[in-house]
Amino acid sequence: MLYSEKVMEHFAAPHNVGEIENADGIGEVGNEKCGDIMKMYLKINTGIIEDVKFKTFGCGAAIATSSIATDMIKGKRIEDALKLSNKAVVEALDGLPPAKVHCSVLAEQAVKTAIADYYRKQGIDPTPIVGEIPEHCHGDCSNHD
Repeated sequence: MLYSEKVMEHFAAPHNVGEIENADGIGEVGNEKCGDIMKMYLKINTGIIEDVKFKTFGCGAAIATSSIATDMIKGKRIEDALKLSNKAVVEALDGLPPAKVHCSVLAEQAVKTAIADYYRKQGIDPTPIVGEIPEHCHGDCSNHD
């Protein structure tokens, strides 16, 4: 399985790893059966994602997609972060092998789940803003390295 240089960089030295104490939003996606679990923490101030951290248990592609997704939303307005798509994550990493594209979907879902959690904590129903977030594993989950 060939990974791009960008994937290898983010896997070898992922950005924004860790947790945020008293995070404004926390999103966890994936499951043990799938093999990849991503947890994303957001610090939000006046609609801006001031800080974002992640913890990912999974393959190199899962770690790389988490890392680049945090880079892509840090410092952005919530509305812009919600536009993050798995396609944009894959493009930012200069591509992913087909068997690993589901990792980029998890990264997108982790961001949206954390934002939904932020709205819930504000007493706002996140569904009209964030949309429905499917909670299932994509792709061939038995295909882990």
